[in-house]
Amino acid sequence: MSALLELDEVTRRFGGLNAVEGVSFSVAQGEIVGLIGPNGAGKTTLINVITGVHPANSGRVRFDGQDITRRRPHQIARLGLARTFQIVQPFPKMTVLENAAAGALFSGGAGSMHDAYAAARQQLEFTGLAELADRPAATLTLARRKRLELAKSLAMRPRLLMLDEVNAGLDSGEIAGALELIRAIANLGVTIIVIEHLMRVVLSIAQRLVVLHHGQLIAQGPPHEVVRDRHVIEAYLGSKYATANRTLGMSPPPQRGPRDAERRGVPPAGEG
Repeated sequence: MSALLELDEVTRRFGGLNAVEGVSFSVAQGEIVGLIGPNGAGKTTLINVITGVHPANSGRVRFDGQDITRRRPHQIARLGLARTFQIVQPFPKMTVLENAAAGALFSGGAGSMHDAYAAARQQLEFTGLAELADRPAATLTLARRKRLELAKSLAMRPRLLMLDEVNAGLDSGEIAGALELIRAIANLGVTIIVIEHLMRVVLSIAQRLVVLHHGQLIAQGPPHEVVRDRHVIEAYLGSKYATANRTLGMSPPPQRGPRDAERRGVPPAGEG
């Protein structure tokens, strides 16, 4: 498979802090890649760099062979690269339909309001929100606001979709529904990067994992290999656990979520 997204030694500094440092990896057309790492790892910063919100200080970002390192966010979006946000903030006084149409109109290439509304209705149907099209977005539950975020992003006609903590705040049933929807999006041929802190979730959907820690890439590869990588275990659970794990020949607990980690006194993986 050819690379759709390529990062080459990407670095983003804020003052004297390297929030992302020398990160290189690629994402192939049609892949579902999990981007994981502990709190402060640089995950969201990296997504902001890819989408042009915080351009890289050095290195290169290429999308479908084009250098997008210095392009503006709306220019990148119109190439077919979309993202959702961890904190979902729809336009509260606009209807669900109008929110979804905004994505189609400003970044999805819709030539008229009629086309934008048509694209929006199609994505509301796909995400299960069609019956709520005329409701104000402010009336939606968190789970439905997250689906609206997906509908708006899909109305942008993405080739690559980056999902930032799309399951945060959802219960187990809502997470199951979200995963089903993500798989349906992938079946449409959309390449997906999932930024996630729930390991059991990302392991159930990702074909490959990319792991950041302190802004650096520390591991990448098949999920079953990455969760047993010594550097990944140290990043999530500490060097003492990693040493004991290696000495006793134990396997890491990849299915544990952030609450399990907190009970053990270990910081959970979360926003980067």
